[in-house]
Amino acid sequence: MAERYDREDFQKALEVLTEGGLILYPTDTVWGIGCDASNADAVAKLLQLKHRPTGKPLIVLVDQAGKIPQYIREMPELAWDLTELSEKPLTIVYEGAKNMAANAVATDGSIGIRVTRELFSQALCQRFRKPIVSTSANISGKSTPKSFMEIDEGIINGVDYVVKYRQEESAFYTPSGILRLGKHGEIVIIRE
Repeated sequence: MAERYDREDFQKALEVLTEGGLILYPTDTVWGIGCDASNADAVAKLLQLKHRPTGKPLIVLVDQAGKIPQYIREMPELAWDLTELSEKPLTIVYEGAKNMAANAVATDGSIGIRVTRELFSQALCQRFRKPIVSTSANISGKSTPKSFMEIDEGIINGVDYVVKYRQEESAFYTPSGILRLGKHGEIVIIRE
């Protein structure tokens, strides 16, 4: 893991999020394009950059499981255990999203939420005090970049700020596991 992030780099990313801009940032999985998940204009810019249609649920990051109930109508009991006990990054798709921009939520009202434990993205979520969209840094339908070096120039040039932290890492990262959790504990595995 790289050394501690630069305070100025962190502050700039936080400022861009606050102003409704897009950031390219490292997460607990792959590099992500991020924005304020409650800002419909910011989400629209993100969807346009990725050439991604609306209606598909986005993934948002929070810094701790205790914040998830602020963004869904009902937190299934099983979600607490899954979130706390998972050894690798796990995104859970919940029914009944709330306090999110409508265009960040799927047409069925669901939203994917992941608790990040990665240093930079966790601190960013904590300081921003809102969920941050985290969608892979690629054009929709193209392969997910496994490191910063693989990110398309169009994505890099299309965001308002590119975080400097962890750009030099050559380690390859993979997307999180994704499962859908019904309010009665039904589990559907979407991606292992």
